[in-house]
Amino acid sequence: MKYLMLIMAGAADENGGAAGCTVEDWVAYDEEVKGAGIFVSGESLADLVTATTVRVDRDGRRTVTDGPFAESRELLGGFYVIDVPDLDAALDWAARCPGSRDGAVVVRPVADFGG
Repeated sequence: MKYLMLIMAGAADENGGAAGCTVEDWVAYDEEVKGAGIFVSGESLADLVTATTVRVDRDGRRTVTDGPFAESRELLGGFYVIDVPDLDAALDWAARCPGSRDGAVVVRPVADFGG
């Protein structure tokens, strides 16, 4: 079963990256996921503070806001899609993710519409 792991940083460092995680942490985790044969896809997003938010109201008017300003203090840093047997396995991989240390990893099953 495929699961999406959204990596939410608790804070950004002075370079716009996830505070508390080194590049070496991410390289090691990426190699571990790929080596286990569960990697489907994934990307790291550019600097955590470079985002643009678009909202469209009921009348079709668009509002564009610079920055990652959301209802949450967490910043989306990237994602993995993994293919593992069950939720318990997905949660185990999420707990190993460097992003879970000072932030959070949101795990959601990927919908399968039979296509």
